[in-house]
Amino acid sequence: MSETPQSSSPAVPPVVLVGGGDIASCNNRGAEATATILDRVDGIVFTTGDNVYETGTADEFARCYEPTWGRHKGRTRPSPGNHDMYSGGAGYYGYFGDTAGPQGRGYYSYDHGAWKVFALNSEAPAGPGSPQALWLQQELQASRAQCTVAYWHHPVFSSGYEGNMSRMKYVWRLLYDHRVELVLSGHSHNYERLAPQNAEGDPDASRGIRMFVVGTGGNGFTALEGIRPTSEAINDSSLGLLKLTLSSGSYSWEFLPVAGSSYRDSGAGTCF
Repeated sequence: MSETPQSSSPAVPPVVLVGGGDIASCNNRGAEATATILDRVDGIVFTTGDNVYETGTADEFARCYEPTWGRHKGRTRPSPGNHDMYSGGAGYYGYFGDTAGPQGRGYYSYDHGAWKVFALNSEAPAGPGSPQALWLQQELQASRAQCTVAYWHHPVFSSGYEGNMSRMKYVWRLLYDHRVELVLSGHSHNYERLAPQNAEGDPDASRGIRMFVVGTGGNGFTALEGIRPTSEAINDSSLGLLKLTLSSGSYSWEFLPVAGSSYRDSGAGTCF
């Protein structure tokens, strides 16, 4: 964010945000493998949508999600995906309750350490004049956090399944205009880290948004569509989670693979 805390403010201890998307299916054990990672990592758990397959019913949440990632429900801050909404969203909102956002709208914000965090809903309208975009603009204008991260399901930019998706393009521009540091998405069943980009997806090392696609939460992989010029790291063969350590004025990331996989990605950055 463009506004910085007062210099006299005390330092805030680092905190952890860990998670991914495209998670639980009763047809495989991938969600149990990634839930085992959560068992040993503290912090808030984020989800980048498609929490359960195939149609987001209450029964699927009870049978497929609850025995795995449900072990960490109390510290989970979810966002919805298309599979969560195929049955109208009753299963998703019924399972997560108020944590999924007030009045079932599916978007909300919270503070985590020195950071502002936005969990958004790419299944809801997000263009100019939409309730979600108007709310987000007001929240961004009111925030005094130096560092901000946002997450939702459908990636604006991706080398993976279905490639770039425009439904959150206006939201990306709002975030860019307010100098947000990080965006996390799912939908593409792979892991990808993209270099900081401007509102059009062009490289912007000075103030661009760094993006992670983390669709490796448990439900297999989808094909890559062609590597974007801004792609810095990509893997479509290892399930795992993204761990972000959020500090005052900086952050670091680490991809944590499931047992038996060796793929790793890590690094660090600073806030604007």
